Amino acid sequence: MTDAPLRSGGPGPAAGPDDRPSVRGIARRVRSGTTTAAAVVADALAVIGARDPALRAFREVWPERAARLAARVDDAVRRGDPPRLAGVPLAVKAWGSTGSVPARRLVAAGCVPVGSTSVPDPATPWQTWGSTDRGPTANPWRADRVPGGSSAGSAAAVAAGMVPLATGGDSAGSLRIPAAWCGVVGMKPTNALLPTARGDGLGALGALTWDAEDLAVVLDVLFPAAAGRFTRTLRERSRLTALWSATLGFADTDPEVARTAYGAACRLAAVGGIELRDGPEPRLADPSAAWHALRAGPDPAAAALRAANDQRLARVFERVDLLLTPTVPYPPHAHEGPGERMNVALTWAFNVGGHPAISVPAGWSPDGCPVGLQLVAA
Repeated sequence: MTDAPLRSGGPGPAAGPDDRPSVRGIARRVRSGTTTAAAVVADALAVIGARDPALRAFREVWPERAARLAARVDDAVRRGDPPRLAGVPLAVKAWGSTGSVPARRLVAAGCVPVGSTSVPDPATPWQTWGSTDRGPTANPWRADRVPGGSSAGSAAAVAAGMVPLATGGDSAGSLRIPAAWCGVVGMKPTNALLPTARGDGLGALGALTWDAEDLAVVLDVLFPAAAGRFTRTLRERSRLTALWSATLGFADTDPEVARTAYGAACRLAAVGGIELRDGPEPRLADPSAAWHALRAGPDPAAAALRAANDQRLARVFERVDLLLTPTVPYPPHAHEGPGERMNVALTWAFNVGGHPAISVPAGWSPDGCPVGLQLVAA
């Protein structure tokens, strides 16, 4: 499925759908010789120069390095050996930067890193914002709101059309939350499928794109053993069964957010992407205690809570292919912080359990901010 049926009218960031760069389109044009990687990268750097002063999505921009790498891509095209993602501008999350496994694989496939994106200040207890030496990262749809985090700048850069692709990481929702709040697509794969530097087993590395078709192309590169599987699945459009839950049994989800996300689930059902099935919603135990305990090391109580939730989820996935929820229980908060709200309430259970999960755009909250729909699989 693509996310096109899910998007509905709302306020727009700097880039509209017609001028937003596409992973697929850029790679196709550079590979065919219609344009060059050097020209594409120069255009991306110009857009960053025009839009990033207001958004502050990038901590660093690398024009000289990007130009050198683009020239190498163009050399490969001229030799008749164009890489799959030839010339695609790539933003990399500051934590990990170009040394992360996703970044290395994407660069090997022809992507050109143009800069590192903002992440939260480690001294701040809440992690749903981005820090730069020029100030905090703004949400591209409402500058008075945060973009989500910790992959804050990555999501904002894609949403604003500065790049078509960015890397991210997710240990409690750090990739899916900014994807939801910035109105883009972000996926957390099954934990440990891509090696991370974390030792607690909670983290997963992934990517953010404007739509699901671009993400499928990227996943084929990130997981070479499954190359072709993701784009083939989109073409085949298999009908999947799904169960809806607004709260997972414990979250105090905003009713308007739940209504918007559920509306997106119903639109997916209407266009044939999924079959929504009736049934009791899963009632998980709040994973917060387990998540915090696992960060500190092996913990019997945390392991027991995780096992109990895993059993409940296993019963769900015996009945359906997907579990659908809002990605975040609330709209994005102001730059002063979230207060007592737990924005990770609907995401971190799947870091504890290791389940793959994706956030796709669902629509708009009454205050004009994007809402995400989360799809979780076994």
